[in-house]
Amino acid sequence: MKDWLRKHPEVRTIRVAAADLNGQARGKRIPARFAENVVKNGTRFPFSVLNLDIWGEDIDDSPLVFEQGDQDGVLKPTERGFMPMPWLEAPTALLPIWMFRENGTPYEGDPRHALRAVVDRYKAKGLTPVCAMELEFFLIDDSGKSLQVPPSPRSGKRRKASETLSIRALDAFDTFFTDLYDACEAMDIPADTSTSETGLGQFEVNLMHCDDALRAADDAWLFKMLVKGLARRHGFAASFMAKPYPEYSGSGLHTHFSVLDAKGENIFDSGGPKGTAVLRHAVAGCLNAMHDSTLIFAPHANSYERLVPGKHAPTAISWGYENRTASIRIPAGSPSARRIEHRIAGGDVNPYLMLAAILGAALNGIEDAQEPAAPITGNAYAMEGLPQIPESWEAAIEAFDSSDTLSRFLPKELIRNYVLTKRQELHYLAELTPEEQVELYLDTV
Repeated sequence: MKDWLRKHPEVRTIRVAAADLNGQARGKRIPARFAENVVKNGTRFPFSVLNLDIWGEDIDDSPLVFEQGDQDGVLKPTERGFMPMPWLEAPTALLPIWMFRENGTPYEGDPRHALRAVVDRYKAKGLTPVCAMELEFFLIDDSGKSLQVPPSPRSGKRRKASETLSIRALDAFDTFFTDLYDACEAMDIPADTSTSETGLGQFEVNLMHCDDALRAADDAWLFKMLVKGLARRHGFAASFMAKPYPEYSGSGLHTHFSVLDAKGENIFDSGGPKGTAVLRHAVAGCLNAMHDSTLIFAPHANSYERLVPGKHAPTAISWGYENRTASIRIPAGSPSARRIEHRIAGGDVNPYLMLAAILGAALNGIEDAQEPAAPITGNAYAMEGLPQIPESWEAAIEAFDSSDTLSRFLPKELIRNYVLTKRQELHYLAELTPEEQVELYLDTV
């Protein structure tokens, strides 16, 4: 880490940042000449900082604040190390950090540690999850009273229609996407294919598969930070909020994953199109935990505007082969690449919690040899009798709080903190108009 700064003497300041439960970056600005001390000794801020609400306010009834004296945790650099922040004007480095207790044990309220604990369970069985993510987002001109697509830097025109897989739409913002890919290269974020999507000014960028789930979640977290920051530098906004426009489809964050054994072989690969029994067990685990963990996949009030039947976001708890109306899809292709696509999450999620919930649930299914219901064929939205995810934010909070399943893969302290956070947000969001809610979520998530 020290070598990176020596190779980049132009860097004047650093940011140290950890992800809170909402995926917000919380941390400090430090002059570069004091960076060595942070690398060696870490930094400190209260445990409660990783448990703030979406506005950045303390949780009123959190035991972390007054009851425990608002004690400090110790934050240490992750294995990611320093990286540039290309969306800022001055040369600046970001150092991702995560939280520990004074005695060196991981703080269980840190979402990155929650994912680490799930990955450790896989490692104990000689297994390695391989993950890839597809992140959708909107480019938005929010300078006026209503949101609209930004004018193209090339033509100056606004295309006020969805342009699915349109090369023209991509070319209209070529300068932005060129800078974005250059920045991903500088930050070592494995950005692959980009496409235009069905929403107004909506795009998707795929991140390449990675056999380190922590790094995959880091990539997604950093990518969201980069896209939002770089868009502002280009004169418009980028948002991963689930549903900025009522009349258009929302943004999802689809996750593909497979699992390798100690020999590096895909345990979902049967040599044919259906996959192994272990794949079915993992599918069953994901399905059985989906209702109770919806709050992670849809963490905000706006999230439930996206989860509407028939709007390209699955609402039924179901699975199928090559079926995008199901919440779990098994893609076609080479048997060696057989994998599970988890399709519930919106773009507004915390990637660490999302991966912990998906991989933790899948491992439960594998350990218990759970069997799913038969895979569906046809339109899941039109099928009667399929179990459904919670229809409202409030119902999702209650399901999350009362679940017996989640405690198998999420720490009790994190579950408690997350419920307290969401109940406080539920209370105060009720005081906002729909326009104020959009303004709140546009930049934060």
